Amino acid sequence: MARTKEFDPDAALQSALELFWRRGYEATSVADLVAHLGVGRASIYATFGNKHELYLKALDRYSESRDASLLGELSQPGPALPAVRAVVRRFAAEASGEERRRKGCFVTNTAAELGARDAAAARRVEASWGLVETLLRSALVRAHAQGELAADRDPRALARMLLVLMQGLRVVGKAAGDPGVVRDAAEQALALLD
Repeated sequence: MARTKEFDPDAALQSALELFWRRGYEATSVADLVAHLGVGRASIYATFGNKHELYLKALDRYSESRDASLLGELSQPGPALPAVRAVVRRFAAEASGEERRRKGCFVTNTAAELGARDAAAARRVEASWGLVETLLRSALVRAHAQGELAADRDPRALARMLLVLMQGLRVVGKAAGDPGVVRDAAEQALALLD
């Protein structure tokens, strides 16, 4: 008879996500995962696969949660430009806030740590950023159609610029001693939407 799992895989995955997010892939050993999750090595492998597979599952969970939140923010009925501005300002606030500043964005951290040498991680990063760009572009197309955005503005190019800015805010926010740097950059970029 097969043994039943003596731990909650969902809670263990969330705990692994938090550890990887805080420490990164390379700095997190399987022994660290065993200690942090309170789950034996064999159970981790049987449930999630190896460390790399667990990392990718944690990254998927983070992206799904973050992307669903972003979809809700950018697809509300009514004026679209205020929602775009609010999202960019939220990214800036999070990037300059103490807790988020230390951890950064899990997707951006993955891009910096693994993107150039891990094809599976790079695909997930690109998919996440592609969705963010699509959500921004859709909101900007709505803003354009509703007369909120000048007719000579290209929603696709603006969405790409905002995506790069938002990811850059995450990187700079981790190291900038002055949170004003991040906020000023966000406001200057938002001025391009006027």
